[in-house]
Formats: sequence, C-alpha cells, structure tokens
Amino acid sequence: MEQYAIWGVNPLVSEVEIGGAKNAALPILAAAIMTDETVIIDNLPDIKDINVLLTAMQNIGVFIERIDRHKVKINASRIHTTVVEGENIRKMRASYYFVGALLGKYKAADVALPGGCAIGNRAIDQHEKGFKALGAKIRYEHGSIIAEAIDLTSANIFMDVVSVGATINIMMAAVLAEGQTVIENAAKEPHVVDLANFLNSMGANIKGAGTDIIRVKGVTSLHGTEYTVIPDQIEAGTFMMAAAITKGDVTVKNVIPKHLECISAKLEEIGCEVMESDDAIRVVASKRLSGTQVKTMPYPGYPTDMQPQIAVTLGLSMGYTSIIKESIFENRFKYLDELRKMGGVVTVEGNIAIIEGVQEYQGASVTAPDLRAGAALVIAALAADGFSTVDQIQYIERGYEDFPEKLASLGGRIRKVTNPEELKKARLRAV
Repeated sequence: MEQYAIWGVNPLVSEVEIGGAKNAALPILAAAIMTDETVIIDNLPDIKDINVLLTAMQNIGVFIERIDRHKVKINASRIHTTVVEGENIRKMRASYYFVGALLGKYKAADVALPGGCAIGNRAIDQHEKGFKALGAKIRYEHGSIIAEAIDLTSANIFMDVVSVGATINIMMAAVLAEGQTVIENAAKEPHVVDLANFLNSMGANIKGAGTDIIRVKGVTSLHGTEYTVIPDQIEAGTFMMAAAITKGDVTVKNVIPKHLECISAKLEEIGCEVMESDDAIRVVASKRLSGTQVKTMPYPGYPTDMQPQIAVTLGLSMGYTSIIKESIFENRFKYLDELRKMGGVVTVEGNIAIIEGVQEYQGASVTAPDLRAGAALVIAALAADGFSTVDQIQYIERGYEDFPEKLASLGGRIRKVTNPEELKKARLRAV
C-alpha cells in the first residue's frame, strides 16, 4: 500500500525547482545507443520511466554508469542483441523509441509493444509508415514489433496526423539512412527539438525541428557527446496550476518560459497574475478564478498532458461554466469520476467536459487512473477542505520526481504513506 495523504486548504507559496523533461529524456536515452562512443547525459529526472528504460538498455549490453542522481554515462559499443523485452518495458509507451534507434544503427529491431497510461488509443501506424518508407519491413509477433532492413534510404514522408512519437522515431531511423529524408506535418513539441539538438551534437544533420517540415540528411556514423536535457514543461505547468488552485504564490525555476506560453495564457484568462523572467515564472492567484474554454492541441497549442490539471482548477471557478475539448486522446476524462467524489460538478459528452465551478472541494479517497490525472487529483486535494488520500501513486511516480516533497516545500500538507499505521498517524496529525 502506497498512498499520498493530504490535508488541503493551504496556499502554496515559495519557489520550486523544475527537473529535466521526461518526454525529452526518454528518446534521448534511446538515441544514445546509436553511437559506439561514450555519451554523457545530464539533467535526467530520477523517475520510474527513466530507470526502467536504463535497465532495458543494460539488458541488451549497454554500459550505464550513474555519475550522480541526474547524470549518466552511456556506452553502447557492446550491444549484443536488438531484442528489447521484459514486463516493465511493456508498461511504458517510450519502449517504441528503441525501434527507430536500433533500426537506424543495426538495421534490425525487435521491441515489445508499448503500454503506459490507459488514456486511449496510441496506434503506431505512423511509425510503421515511416519505417516502411525508409526501406524497412515490419511485422508483429508475440506482442512485439519487428523491423528489418538491408539498407535504409531517404524518403519523403507525410504524416497523416501530427504524432510526436512517430516524428521522433522516423527522425532517429533516418539519421543514418542514405540521402535526405523529409518529414512533413511533423510534430513541433519542445522534446522533438531537444532530440534533434542531441542528435546534431552527435554529428547528425537535422534541420527544421520545431517546424512542420524536418529535413534529415543521413550521415555514416554518430559520435559521442555530452548533453543537458531541457526542463520539463509539464512538471512546470503542474506546479503553475497548483499555485492557481490553492490561491497561492509560486515561482517555478529552471524553466523555458517560451515552452509554457499556452499555459501562462490560460492562467491569465482565469484571473491569475503570471510574471516571466529569463528562466522562471511566478504565478499569483489572489482573487476568485473565472472560467474559460480549453481545447487540447499539438504544440504550440494547449498540451493534452496539462488537460486534467486545468480541469480540476476550473472546477473551483464558482459561478462560471468552463468547457474542455480533448482532441488528442479519447479516454482522458476517466479522472472526472474521482473529482466528483470531491464535489466537482462535471458532465462529459464524448470528448467534451462541461465543468460547473463550485466554491470548494471536499476531502475524499480517490484513485489516480493515469500519470497526469493522478497529479491533477493531488493538486485538487491540496485545495480541498479536509483530508484526502490518493491511491495508485505508481502512475504519478512514473513522471514526477519528489512530487510530495516539492509540494511540501511550498507549504502543502502532503506525505507518502506505505501502511495503515502511517495513514492513521497522518490523518490524526494533519500530516
């Protein structure tokens, strides 16, 4: 039994340091195996998804040395197999990044199909389309994707839908392919750009990352490098929403404000003050929140990974009706059943959630259905009147480093409990 025990109605105040971006670090780690030379990666978040991926790399022969909690040394010169499998790797979506990396380097990959959070369909048809265009043959056996090629050659690839994962995978496979590959309708997310910068630091020739057309001119080999992962846009956004929902005053440090513009804009719309500096953003919520409309979109639109956090925040905009349209994943409103236990008033019609603002939430026992929804329920509990518990926190720990400790440093009354006795003490002592 592992839970978060939370007493709410306490404004979050002070500063919090944001870690490295999970969604950038995962493909960067996979891409690090594409050279036989040593690679050093800094600013890695110390979270479960990262550690599972590092273990999978070790299992195929990659040398991994932890320099410190957030920095690793990698050498992939002794990879002995292109088969990546295991129970843990099947639980995470990022497993498919090994396909592009191994196919690019060895012209072969056999990788367990991805899992991750149950938030809807995560088809890999666009990945397959790109690999086939580059000359690979694809088949599926025993829950794995198997890709093989004699040689990879350049291609013009138009993505039928904007897909971050497919853009990343095709980009990795194309780096060592002959000729120039053009990826049109490419994803523009910051972690796509970060991976391109990382590969370029290894000797790749990638131009246009961050636009909808990426050009990859193949090179014969990649070399070692030392690289620092960008700050986590979603972790930062979560703490910004935590400031808003608790009527707090929080400065998130070590961020790239440009990556957070869509989140900052929505916070300003609902009545928060947002102040930017070079590498920090301060959010102050000193008055009653108002409602707004949100539609999740590919970057630079409002991110689907921040949809649950703004939904629970809008739930406290007393007297206002807000509408959220989820256009990325079809099953991303499961957490709203849990929010109703806390007094949230929400109606779901297909991919649209209609939120009627209430004056306050009440403490309750809720369960995290996935990573980002779990984080949203935590910040809702921090704003609720009374005691709450959040179960299934393994989802949250997949993507947030030291989440309860960081919230506690801001004044949040939260702690992780591992048995009934600890839970009883937390309840009695108001954490």
